[in-house]
Amino acid sequence: MSQLGPTFTFQKRETRHPGLDGARGLAVLAMVVGHTLDALLSPAVRAHPWIQTYWTFRGITAPLFLLVSGWAVVAALGSRPTAARDTYGKRLRRALLLIFLGYLVHWPGWSAVRHMGWTEKMLTTVLTFDALQCIGFALLFGATLLALAPARWGRGLVLVAVVVALPLVSSTMWSLGEGLPGPLRQFIGSGGTSRFPFFPWASYFFAGALAAHVLNVLRPGWTQGLALAVLGGGLIWFMRGQPADWGPASAWLVAYRVGQGLLVLGLVNLLPQRVSGTLAPLGRLSLWIYVLHLPIVYGWASYSGMSSRIGPTLGLPAALSIGVGLLLGCALVARIGSWLRDQARPWRTGSTTLEASVGSLGSRGG
Repeated sequence: MSQLGPTFTFQKRETRHPGLDGARGLAVLAMVVGHTLDALLSPAVRAHPWIQTYWTFRGITAPLFLLVSGWAVVAALGSRPTAARDTYGKRLRRALLLIFLGYLVHWPGWSAVRHMGWTEKMLTTVLTFDALQCIGFALLFGATLLALAPARWGRGLVLVAVVVALPLVSSTMWSLGEGLPGPLRQFIGSGGTSRFPFFPWASYFFAGALAAHVLNVLRPGWTQGLALAVLGGGLIWFMRGQPADWGPASAWLVAYRVGQGLLVLGLVNLLPQRVSGTLAPLGRLSLWIYVLHLPIVYGWASYSGMSSRIGPTLGLPAALSIGVGLLLGCALVARIGSWLRDQARPWRTGSTTLEASVGSLGSRGG
């Protein structure tokens, strides 16, 4: 009996870094709870010394989020020389999605737009530049550079050049941006018009990308975790020996925060998997948790958020409970949305490889 038959097996491809989702989950947890506390805590509670200490440590949240985003982009490229060009379309679509969502969550509503008219104030309000836009433009810029760079040596050289240049030119770019239209000033950072301007905040994204490129020869987990912890701790130690500059466009501050971010990422890698695994689901849903929680906390269009409806009036237990509940609620909605998307597009579910082998023509006894 003859048989000619193709056999197909689908195998789940484990491309996700074991510590990345945990670190991203930790960052989004701190971000949602931090935003909630910032919006709801009463002035008396906010003035407490250990709450002030918490605000100081909270400063690492956004840099860590950007750093991990940059790491994930380069880690996904692997060692294949043409990977940056082959995946450019996917990166471009992802960047445009981030930019769109970033502007969407700051939409002031049609009534506000009509009231302001076609003015620079209206454009500046509609095109408020925030963290998602910073990641989106960094991804767009980085993906383009990596796709154009020579395959063998260009990736590392480009990343080193960008990581060094961005923090150093930020103050100059801020000065040059004075007098430009409001949306461009926000993008550049001139006059402190944005909390997350491209200069210097994109530095964290590219620092994470460079770390992934340098450490990709090490095995994920303990090996990379130790290297990241040593590298991050060493960078913090070195920068503490330099004159401190806490200015928003400071290259010193960027390097110091990068050291903190690498140290946190290293420590998450060193945690037992059952611990980091509890944070990983939040990390995988981090984009949608971020997008969902902002309108609830701060409002959207003509709808008021908790910051104006409730805050700032609450004590720590009540505000913390609301923050945790908001995090879990947004995670549940994001998970349901992800499940519905997977049902609608089953061929896109997960990351798979298709292995096809065609059996040779032969005879079987019978």
